[in-house]
Amino acid sequence: MHRFHIPVMGTSFSVDTPLRVAPLGISSVASIVDDDLLERVRRTWSEKLGRPYTAIPKDLKNDSRARRVRAYMDFLAEVVHDRFEAVKNGPELERYLRLLPEESPLKALYRRWQATRDAGLLAEIRRRVRPGRIEANIMTKVDKPNYVGREPLPVEYNDAHAALRGFAESRVEGALCLSAGLNPRLYSYMAKFKDFFMDEAGRAKKEIILKVSDFRSALTQGKFLAKKGLWVSEYRLESGLNCGGHAFATPGMLIGPILEEFKRRRAELVETLWDIYKTALKKLKKPVPKAPPPIRITAQGGVGNAFEQRLLTEEYGLDSVGWGSPFLLVPEVTVVDEATRTRLSEAKEKDLYLSGASPLGVPFHSLKDAPMARKMWEWYESGKPGSPCPKGHLEFDTEFTEKPICTASRNYQYRKLKAIEESGMPADEKRAAIERVLEKQCLCVGLAESAHLTFNLEPQMPEGGAVSVCPGPNLAYFEGTYTLEEMVDHIYGRKSIPTDPARPHVFVKELRLYQDYLKDLEKGRFGSEKEQSPTYRRTYLENLVAGAHYYLEHLDALGLGPWREELESILRETPTLAIL
Repeated sequence: MHRFHIPVMGTSFSVDTPLRVAPLGISSVASIVDDDLLERVRRTWSEKLGRPYTAIPKDLKNDSRARRVRAYMDFLAEVVHDRFEAVKNGPELERYLRLLPEESPLKALYRRWQATRDAGLLAEIRRRVRPGRIEANIMTKVDKPNYVGREPLPVEYNDAHAALRGFAESRVEGALCLSAGLNPRLYSYMAKFKDFFMDEAGRAKKEIILKVSDFRSALTQGKFLAKKGLWVSEYRLESGLNCGGHAFATPGMLIGPILEEFKRRRAELVETLWDIYKTALKKLKKPVPKAPPPIRITAQGGVGNAFEQRLLTEEYGLDSVGWGSPFLLVPEVTVVDEATRTRLSEAKEKDLYLSGASPLGVPFHSLKDAPMARKMWEWYESGKPGSPCPKGHLEFDTEFTEKPICTASRNYQYRKLKAIEESGMPADEKRAAIERVLEKQCLCVGLAESAHLTFNLEPQMPEGGAVSVCPGPNLAYFEGTYTLEEMVDHIYGRKSIPTDPARPHVFVKELRLYQDYLKDLEKGRFGSEKEQSPTYRRTYLENLVAGAHYYLEHLDALGLGPWREELESILRETPTLAIL
């Protein structure tokens, strides 16, 4: 129905977004990493809507994580169905239709019905409308093993495995969006669930979406799943540095040239995967679709106006564009507590930065002086550094313990800070090392806290929680709060929201972010040992320069005329940058 979708935002910010917008035909993504949060939100909404609710107590040995995810997805499916039926057969149908893009065939029918009030046209409209898709996100890296006491549970009780199982066994007809790269064990596990397999008509009850960084990644992951008899229905390109949350930077490859490659090689992707897929299905003795199922190509990251929306859908042929961070300023769409939403609406470029806050060790977009960042320092200054770690979804470090722990936890930070104090390093180095430890935030609690404040839920831990927030850099150019209609009209160019005049083109903003990231690599602030090597930085720079050349060669088609001088300046600086 629409040419945009609402991506996953944190664990709580879009946790119930499908419930809010799917009845109006808009697709969105909810994170299913935090089963405690899902259980509390299901209880809250059940009470609000007068629906029955049966609690699922936390009991890992009794598969509570998968059962909670399944119960939440079933709840979303039921509520969205009922609300959509009410929209379709009630006065909100006109709201649904007004939100559609102008070129929608359904919008044309709506205009005819407005002029004639013909009952037959209205019946046809009701027959054609569809709810937005319910999508669930799993970060494949967040697949922590679980224990009962010291007893390790089987691998299918790992965090991501259990969440996948809960989604797969639910009644939802939607899509599973997998992000953060290939997890072979988790991908293989998907083949155990019938809902991911297509019938002869090329339909699956649950489709697979992969977030990818480039064409090579799409082809590699698509082949892996095709060999299991699983078809990826959508490849969702995510800008490495121009999206909120964790930043999985490419080696300097920019989104424009990446989109160009997908546009040029889209048919090749389908043909290559189709041959592998057919062979796998025959071996598995499963139905083989009569033709290659369609593949959608979508993208997200930093888009901020109708021109950029059209650029991506028309110039690059994308099926949909993800609009994330701006929807944090739309109260009827996202779960953001009032204080946090006010701070986000007032935030400028200087307030949004790429941090080392994530215990995963991946750069993470943050709001300066966020409540959880202050909380980590308060714990340190009180003599109890680190979070009590009540959820433990990011327990992956084994520097001090055999069983993995989280680098934001009290268990880790007490040990690490003691080691720094006893290291004998110079005072300035010691201070810098302490700051790096304390920069880590308890994201399990922090990213869920906004929902706890909004819905007045019970505390997540005795010490009291605090908010972590992960907006994309693009949010700096929006100010205030908006209705759903205002944001959708802005996306489609019907009526623009005033944004900061200094806002650069989405491609230019990403290029600037990659320049800054290269300098951070040089300083050792981010990146693995490999990524800080001269060889990697040289490749990074070559890709960056190639991207700048591509933009200059397509200046008019991409609307980059006002940034010609900046692009030429980047190329003039190449010898200086190469010294890095």
